[in-house]
Amino acid sequence: MTERQDFLESIVATTADYCAGNLAAPIPEHVERWVNQFNGDMQLPILREMDHVLKRTYFSLEKVTYFLKSVLRSEKLVGLDPGTFWKSIRFLDIQGGGNSQREMLAILGQLLRKTCEVDINQCGKTPEAFVYLDDAIFTGNRVLRDLQAWIQSDAAPAKSKIHVISIALHSGGQYYANNRIQSTAKTAGKSVEVTWWRIIELEDRLHHTNSSDVLRPASIPDVFEVQQYVERMTHKPTLRTPGNVGSNSLFSSEEGRNLLEQEFLKAGVRIRQMCPNLGATQRPLGHITLETLGFGSLIVTFRNCPNNAPLALWVGDPWYALFPRTTNSQTSLKRFMAMLEEEGFGGI
Repeated sequence: MTERQDFLESIVATTADYCAGNLAAPIPEHVERWVNQFNGDMQLPILREMDHVLKRTYFSLEKVTYFLKSVLRSEKLVGLDPGTFWKSIRFLDIQGGGNSQREMLAILGQLLRKTCEVDINQCGKTPEAFVYLDDAIFTGNRVLRDLQAWIQSDAAPAKSKIHVISIALHSGGQYYANNRIQSTAKTAGKSVEVTWWRIIELEDRLHHTNSSDVLRPASIPDVFEVQQYVERMTHKPTLRTPGNVGSNSLFSSEEGRNLLEQEFLKAGVRIRQMCPNLGATQRPLGHITLETLGFGSLIVTFRNCPNNAPLALWVGDPWYALFPRTTNSQTSLKRFMAMLEEEGFGGI
């Protein structure tokens, strides 16, 4: 077996349950078709680095299940009596867009029943605290808007404690959302204490660009289309000083990191030209409202790929996506719930 085939099959194995039930299970030919869109001499290095990165940034149902079970039994959170604690919690179902919160609540509810023999629908009759559950925090805008609306409503008490639980969060998004949530509560004459729980925290703050865990190019590629794209930007990008792979070591090396930053930036600019209907905020390295080269997250979960990831990973037609995004999650949710019932997940 060639080195190339090894990496193709390894990436397939890592991402085997991506959007299961909605999309066909990934096969090496799928990954091959995706990587063939890059220059020939870059394809093997891209596969090599993506194999390394995805082992750290792809969150399968099994990984997420393990995390949620650890949260359900965490003494730091629930004390010595998990069942009593969770019965006192009201789970917020307030997400203004998307299906991630509803899906995550369905999975957590099943785990709560198995782990603590507690029915999630019977929790929080007289709540002592609230849980806001989502798959990931990126810019922070989603959790901010949801909690702002809730705090300003009659549903929120004058004083509350909220546990925000997610698979991954980005430091900048958490900082931004937390400050704005506190400001909203103060304006509403209420008191809110927010605690954040996650598997992994990723650095994305501007002042920590050099040690970030997201794609932040150290230079602008010497490609006319990319140079032109940057020239048209009102606010020029902050470039990373080379030499740091970030505290989470998502990248194998500076060379591997730089490779993905350069190649995904070039591909992203090309994709924007190929797909003129992409909005201005769908930047080469991922969706973000601020004028930058893109958010640059490499987090992908079993249920979807965020639009905050590089365009090269998820945009389709005429580009071929490695992780096609899906909005219809009913089939996959049923599949995931069935998987949780299997003996293999019961002992996690």
